[in-house]
Amino acid sequence: MAEEMEIESPSPRGTKRKADETAPLPVPRRIKALAQEVVNKIAAGEIIVAPVHALKELIENAVDAGSTALEILVKDGGLKLLQITDNGHGIDKEDLPILCERFTTSKLKAFEDLTSIGTYGFRGEALASISHIAHLSVATRTKESSCAWKAVYADGKLASPKPGQSAEPKPIAGRQGTQITVEDLFYNIPSRRRAFRSASEEYAKILDLVGRYAVHCVGVSFSCKKHGDSSSGISVPMSAGIVDRIRQIHGSTVATELVQFKAANDRWGFKCEAWISNANYSAKRTSLLLFINHRSVESQVIRKAVEQTYSTFLPKGGHPFIYLSLDIDPQRVDVNVHPTKREVHFLNEDEIIAVICDEIRGSLSKVDTSRSFMTQSLLSNPKVPFATPMKPTTPGTPDTNNSNTRDSTTAQRTTTKKPYENNLVRTDASARKITSMLKPTLTTESTGEDVVEDMDYVHTNKEPILCRLTSIKDLRSEVRDSMHNELTDIIASHTFVGIVNEQKRIAAIQGGVKLYLVDYGMLCNEYFYQVGLTDFGNFGSIKFNPPLPLDELLQVAVEQEKKNCGEEDEDVDWNEVVGSVKQQIIQRADMLNEYFSMEISEEGELMALPLLMKGYMPCLAKLPQFLLRLGPHVDWTEEKRCFHTFLRELASFYVPETLPLPPSLPPSDSNGPVSEKAQGKQPAVSIEDPSITLRRARLRHSIEYVIFPAFKARLVATKGLLRGVMEVANLKGLYRVFERC
Repeated sequence: MAEEMEIESPSPRGTKRKADETAPLPVPRRIKALAQEVVNKIAAGEIIVAPVHALKELIENAVDAGSTALEILVKDGGLKLLQITDNGHGIDKEDLPILCERFTTSKLKAFEDLTSIGTYGFRGEALASISHIAHLSVATRTKESSCAWKAVYADGKLASPKPGQSAEPKPIAGRQGTQITVEDLFYNIPSRRRAFRSASEEYAKILDLVGRYAVHCVGVSFSCKKHGDSSSGISVPMSAGIVDRIRQIHGSTVATELVQFKAANDRWGFKCEAWISNANYSAKRTSLLLFINHRSVESQVIRKAVEQTYSTFLPKGGHPFIYLSLDIDPQRVDVNVHPTKREVHFLNEDEIIAVICDEIRGSLSKVDTSRSFMTQSLLSNPKVPFATPMKPTTPGTPDTNNSNTRDSTTAQRTTTKKPYENNLVRTDASARKITSMLKPTLTTESTGEDVVEDMDYVHTNKEPILCRLTSIKDLRSEVRDSMHNELTDIIASHTFVGIVNEQKRIAAIQGGVKLYLVDYGMLCNEYFYQVGLTDFGNFGSIKFNPPLPLDELLQVAVEQEKKNCGEEDEDVDWNEVVGSVKQQIIQRADMLNEYFSMEISEEGELMALPLLMKGYMPCLAKLPQFLLRLGPHVDWTEEKRCFHTFLRELASFYVPETLPLPPSLPPSDSNGPVSEKAQGKQPAVSIEDPSITLRRARLRHSIEYVIFPAFKARLVATKGLLRGVMEVANLKGLYRVFERC
């Protein structure tokens, strides 16, 4: 049967088959020019890949225009809104019609100009590309113009803002400079828009880009924030130097460990300036801020060479921070090799990198051989310097408290690893204070007097007032905007260690595994100012019975001023000063009573002061000076300034006073005072005034048990308080020191 059946064997694999000659041939396709709309969208897709690329072009244009202040507003990661406002030269009205046409620029005339280009944007493609994939509007004003002009663009040409309206630029009110608003980016390219995963990720890229230019562009202020947020993600003032800019953007940890070097070589036609981290700093990944001819670029060759150089100085897995600004002869650089100008090529790349790496190696070697570890002696000598500036703590310190139940203990053993010793923190409230290690002094504890001040409080049924004043809301917002997150966390979770120096008002606190010295006078000033803002119109009051005459109080303050000046100033009529200040206070008695609970009688008597903190009484010896300063140091003419200056003076009045040094005991051995006992005399002991001794004890008690717990509960630490905080010990750092030894 098999022989009768005709089975066609399959053709061998890989053998060629003849074409079917009967099949018709396809019609050859003709070459056609793409539609201009398609060409523009393709070009836009090459230049504007993401919102961050659009912003980079806009920032570079703004800096080229001579701007000294840039404000950036972002919504939905830049996809919904991307707005940049500068105070540069502006754009002439005559140039607005061709502003968004391709290859229109004020920086090039001939191709040869590319060999000497020294500006950021030069090809005239940025705004043109954006106008093809987003809704673009420009508001600009030059110095010579009498008004600003606003224009709307679509597909590279002027467009009418609303149907039926003219597309010509319209005059508007505005300041000098340019504001460019990009809305609905990639609205006509849905596939590109869907490719973005999250708005927060795009916003992080934008902050990284703004941070790079904020570090490099010295003399230019930068502000970047999300739409609707009151605080800025990045805020750098115009006057900040490079190190201060790095500190504000990348933190104090790296800013305190920076080393600067400069290099130049005429043969290779370059010079550079760099700030690099030393061997004390290491991170999980390399931070390279690279600028070539003032343009932020990327270079994997430079990155790898720098990391290899650092590998001999840092522990395994550690990476450096580098800010490197290269100035290369423009004729040696080809800037036109990447659509977004993210990469550039330049001659003698290997030789230039070798010179830079040699400088890095030399700088690190010098620092490493001269490294020193400073200590702080907790003695009464006021000239002992602080050790090092504050460094931010590492969050997530393991909790060492034991669990009370067997189940929780078992769960802890199975889910967590045993902490290293350098992570252990002792924060037991019963632990010894630092005062127990200092020399004993005569205090009220030794005399058996009670240090807790006996205060009588009377509670009233006064309803709390909701503050609706815009000026107070603005002042509160300013505090929130200047908040320093790490320092706020440190103070909110600190453990009070003890008072170190009463004259300089310095106390020691523990935060995590670090020890800090803090200026509690500075902290008190900021805390009481914030209390004045949050409790505005709802203060308690300190009643005086009998009332205190303003005349006498102001006269006491005048006598103090005369004593401080040494000689009486003949040009100042102090009697007139007393009368003027008294008159100002009496005229504003109603306002002071309503907002600050400060009661002034018609006869000019002080009947009550605002109470800012229960359990703490300000030093009434500072009261005359406080009243005298209300005249020249409070701006009574403008509401916001008035509230701000008055609350600042009130906070200064509430700051604990500086007490004189306590008397010291005479030197002694185990048998008693050495010199006088040997002569058979009774040793002389310096006796302090009992009122000062009592005030000192009460003040110490208030600082430890009232003021610092209040800091912990509600103080918003602002960036200005960084000057009053010093890190003096770091457990992890000490472990590293001993490991190297």
